[in-house]
Amino acid sequence: CAVLIDFTRSPRLPMITWPPVYSTGGVVVIGTTGFSAAEKAQIQEASQEIPIVCAPNMSVGVTVALALLERATQWLPADYDLEITEAHHRHKVDAPSGTALRMGEVVAKARGWNLPEVAVYGRQGTTGPRPSRTIGFATVRGGDVVGDHTVSFMGEGERLEITHRASNRATFAQGAVRAARFVVDQPAGFYDMRSVLGL
Repeated sequence: CAVLIDFTRSPRLPMITWPPVYSTGGVVVIGTTGFSAAEKAQIQEASQEIPIVCAPNMSVGVTVALALLERATQWLPADYDLEITEAHHRHKVDAPSGTALRMGEVVAKARGWNLPEVAVYGRQGTTGPRPSRTIGFATVRGGDVVGDHTVSFMGEGERLEITHRASNRATFAQGAVRAARFVVDQPAGFYDMRSVLGL
């Protein structure tokens, strides 16, 4: 069974490479981010014919962090403010990262919110008091940082932070191989890294 592992920079390139996968009965693992809503729908449609694992981050640690974020958001009071901070090397071309956006989607969904309606990307100037129904994003770029992500739950008198730090890019490759080993035995469908880990 052929496995296509796709980490291309442009989300438009994978769509070109997939037709041979269909014809050979192959499977796809996607780590590319930045898909439009239409492209996401195209991936979902393709998953009706072939098994696809799609995740913005293949790290086992990030996958566990996403599960923890969902639970923490459900357990903590709804008046806790949510802020997401991410840091990457100076050469990263997109901001915020796909992982930060996925974290935002997870906590927004756990609150019953739609991320595009509540996301605030950076702040500058006189912003006034922080609206309660928002999720803030802050981005840092510099040096050779592989990837740091922190979600802060900020209440009166306390703050809970869930942080993941990647120190080596090999963790992403190892996760992709793990995803490939998982997906070759699956029927057609859409899977993420939580499916791969059985979470």
